[in-house]
This record gives sequence, C-alpha cells and structure tokens, in this order.
Amino acid sequence: MFSGIVEEAAVVTRLVTEAGNLHITMRCTFTNELKIDQSVAHNGVCLTVVKIEGDEYTVTAIKETLDRSNLGKLVVGSKVNVERSMKMNGRLDGHIVQGHVDQTAVCTDVREADGSYYFHFEYQSTLEMRRRGYLTVDKGSVCVNGVSLTVCTPTDNSFEVAIIPYTFENTNFCQIKVGTIVNIEFDIIGKYIARING
Repeated sequence: MFSGIVEEAAVVTRLVTEAGNLHITMRCTFTNELKIDQSVAHNGVCLTVVKIEGDEYTVTAIKETLDRSNLGKLVVGSKVNVERSMKMNGRLDGHIVQGHVDQTAVCTDVREADGSYYFHFEYQSTLEMRRRGYLTVDKGSVCVNGVSLTVCTPTDNSFEVAIIPYTFENTNFCQIKVGTIVNIEFDIIGKYIARING
C-alpha cells in the first residue's frame, strides 16, 4: 500500500530482458535501506526488490505489468518515480494507492501557469470500463506515474492535473511532454462504489 507521495526519481542504470520478463536496475539514495523481497512502487507499479548491489537495486516486471504500464518503454537514464510502502503509524499525505496500475494514458497538452504546470491526459475509456470505476471525477484523486494528484476538468476519457514546481522538479514530471505515456491508477474507493452500483 502506498500514498502516492514520491520519495525521489531513481535513475535506470540497466535493463535486461529474460523471456517475457524485464529486469530493471536503478540507482537511488535509499538503496542501502532496502531489503530483498521488499515492495517499492515504480511509476506507480508495485514491484519486488530481487537484488541489491551497492547503491543499485533490481526489480522484475512480468509481461502483464509491461502490457499495462509504461515500464517497457524505459531506457537507461530514464527517471522513475519511486516510493516505499507506507507505514501504518504515520500520516496519509496523499491518497490510498495500491500500486496496481489500471492502464496507461497519453499526455496531450502541457502548459505553464505562473510557475506551475497543467498536464492534460487522455486514456482509453468504454462504458464497461467506467462501470468498473475506471474514471476520474472533479477534485477526486488519481495516481499518475505514482504521484497522488487532484483531478481537474475530467471528461469520460481525459483529465487534467496541476503540478507545483517542487513536484515538477523532484519527479519525472519534468520529462513528460506531449506524447509521453504515463501510468494511471484510478481511485480504489471509486472502483468499489462503481462495483456496488454496477
């Protein structure tokens, strides 16, 4: 379980494909605090630490994960938003994030507004998907590349988020431009409500 408050943007140092799996090695400042078998969110995807060497650690993404997320598009040097699982004795600064990415979205517009930024995203949407809670609501929560954000101006297949300078500079939002594919996880509470009313 995560909060969507990214700890840092780790840098990809190595990518190894093995059958349908992708082994992703990254460098980050808290590698020395990690343990084998620990869960860490990567662009919002919960993956297990399988190897630690010095200041680098490795996780493995299976085909299902690669099909549903943007992790298969990583290259050496990519920045990946990372967050360790939340402690249950602390404040929930973001919202409840499972680390189970629902689908990807594409950035269709980026604009600056007095030092902050607005990002517009579009995603595939059908009536059946909306019935299952794959939707956004105005001022609701959405997780984009692992970042807990507030929804602005949603439609049936799009939404906008406002990014403050700190988030822009300390996550991989600084690399997102028109055409960039991001991971999205819809609000789990909305999914349950949709299922009950379905």
